Amino acid sequence: MIPTVEVHGHRGARGLRPENTLPGFAHALGLGVDVIELDVGLTSDGTVVLNHDQVLSPMNLTDTGPAQPDDPDFPYVGKAIRELTLAQIRTVDAGLGHRAPVPGARIPTLAEACALLAPSDVKLAVELKTDPSWTDEEVELFTAAVVDVLASHGLTRRARLLAFDWRVLAEARRHYPLFDRVALIERATLVPGTAWPAGRSPENPVTAALAAGATILSPEHAITTPALVEEAHAFALPVAVWTVNTPEDMTRFIGYGVDAVVTDYPDRLHRILASHGLPRPSPRIPAAHLP
Repeated sequence: MIPTVEVHGHRGARGLRPENTLPGFAHALGLGVDVIELDVGLTSDGTVVLNHDQVLSPMNLTDTGPAQPDDPDFPYVGKAIRELTLAQIRTVDAGLGHRAPVPGARIPTLAEACALLAPSDVKLAVELKTDPSWTDEEVELFTAAVVDVLASHGLTRRARLLAFDWRVLAEARRHYPLFDRVALIERATLVPGTAWPAGRSPENPVTAALAAGATILSPEHAITTPALVEEAHAFALPVAVWTVNTPEDMTRFIGYGVDAVVTDYPDRLHRILASHGLPRPSPRIPAAHLP
């Protein structure tokens, strides 16, 4: 059997279009990806929106004006999503801070992203941005809000929930078992004594992830070794390594036997897969329709 390596578009196609935006997702679909990875937060009025950080960052976001005259919360960039309403977040331009800008691109809701992606057969990898300081109740409410949007678009079996905070995985295993659950790990979360769950068992993240309810392991590229991949596979845990952007690293991790590569540049990964004679995902949107 010919091995397969899934192509995961990181935040859409972050190296090619503004991250976590509908134009970015459309571009990734046009290139051909198996999975779209995206990040979500919850506004103060309870809407799930896309953004990598819990705080709106000036690195990729630009204020355009207040949602209403004399809004005391303006400017919004630099503030936490949880402190802002959807109307306030809607004013922020998410398409300017990129080498291939898409002026006017807004921070989309998860529902809008689902509406774009649902007609294709692409899978969604939805990272829930939480913090160890959050209460269990806050994690539960956030997880429920995300699941509700995905389920309402018929994506229960095509979506997976990702988290560094493994309380999300445990919550999903208890109440939403049809969703795949992805344990994210990186060097910072594996430090012994850290508040992140993985830090409680840094010597064996594979078994710790399994105990937390993971069905997939997603390690940072810097800690991904052949031994880690082999151990995960011994427990039937697929491995999705992130974030891999150079052809040399793509080739190396394919050699390790990973099941998926998360990349800002799906086009580069296509070329590497082709050079190895491995299958590649087909474009979902005609090239003429790319933004």
